[in-house]
Amino acid sequence: MKNTKHLVIILTALVISLGLISCKEQSDLAPAESSEFQVAELTDEARACIECHATETHGIVEDWDRSRHADEAVSCIDCHQVEADSPTALHDVEGHEDLTVTVSMLVPPSACAECHEKEVADFHASGHERAGLQVIDKDSMQTLIHVHEGQNHPELSGASEETGCMQCHGTQIEVDETGHPTSETYPIAGIGNIYPSGEVGNCAVCHTRHSFDIAEARKPDACASCHLGPDHPDIEIFENSKHGQIFAAEGEDWVWDSAPGEWEPGDYRAPTCATCHMSGIGELETTHNVTERLYWNLWAKVSKERTDPDVMGMYYGDGEAGRETMEMVCGECHSSTHTKNFFESGDGAVQLYNEAYFAPAETMRAELAELGLLKDNPWKDEFQILYYHLWHHEGRRARQGAMMAGPDWAHWEGFFILQQDLYRMEDIYNQRIETGVIE
Repeated sequence: MKNTKHLVIILTALVISLGLISCKEQSDLAPAESSEFQVAELTDEARACIECHATETHGIVEDWDRSRHADEAVSCIDCHQVEADSPTALHDVEGHEDLTVTVSMLVPPSACAECHEKEVADFHASGHERAGLQVIDKDSMQTLIHVHEGQNHPELSGASEETGCMQCHGTQIEVDETGHPTSETYPIAGIGNIYPSGEVGNCAVCHTRHSFDIAEARKPDACASCHLGPDHPDIEIFENSKHGQIFAAEGEDWVWDSAPGEWEPGDYRAPTCATCHMSGIGELETTHNVTERLYWNLWAKVSKERTDPDVMGMYYGDGEAGRETMEMVCGECHSSTHTKNFFESGDGAVQLYNEAYFAPAETMRAELAELGLLKDNPWKDEFQILYYHLWHHEGRRARQGAMMAGPDWAHWEGFFILQQDLYRMEDIYNQRIETGVIE
């Protein structure tokens, strides 16, 4: 009996050992098989890039090796190769003398469009398209950046733009004689980058290189690095909403990697930014036109329905169609009564801002300007500073908080401060009108 028991123990241990050996063999084989599959269709030039960069910039290759691109044998060359006469083509790069193809550090959306044609077309039809252009072309922004923030410094007046504005909005990227981007315009994470070729956009803002992960772009963090702060605290508004509360409680357990068009309620219990503004949900198709489902312009001085067909227009979009599609998004989880009533309340808050706050503020500003009772430097004039905060800060927060279910931002950070702005502006206005003097 004793010997039998020992035999059972020995046989059991042997089976376990064999099983562990088998598992180890399979574990050892899996990465090799996967790696072989990933590089099986790569050209010699692509292999050379990977082998070199695995040593020089290991993190880049690690990202790529774990990506869908690697699975599909999409290599560095597929994205970075350019024509020899491209303005961004690299020349005289040490260590690359034997390279048989011409490459660029910069990858515009046209490279992505080789495989993702619809997504890039959608982007060009969205408000993101103008992000960099509107900063470059707007005199008031350039004056704020260089004259006031940059203090007209002979060498450093653009520092706040390089480290701030450009990193969200993008800018006109310039290159030196070797094809490398200049320090004034790179590195840059702006969604509206403008390349030397004239192309616009930056897919890697949301799908960060070199993994370009769809799951990453679906999480609210992808939008949070730009959509935050005193003028458009969208991530804070989301966190204040019930949607954000549910995400914070359980979002790490949701399914994030479903195929495009198949990411639906059930994979998640509450929407993220991407769900409402981009995802294929219900009968809707996916879109990279983040403007498509919007009714109001909530960042302008005065909110109006989007009716302008020009992508560069302030009220660009089709507001009526946008509201209809957004209601379809809401309808995947909420009743029609819930959705209808929510938008009626939100619309009321927007109209309250338009009529009771911006309209009287603009009337006072225009009259003071006509009478010469505004300072030439708006940033030394309390009335003009309050006017700016009323529409650009508190007014945006009130409107966006109302339309995105963030009650604290609609009220305490919005309308509560708006009424203080307006009352102080009225005091300054009355004093200047009565005295004819700027205090």
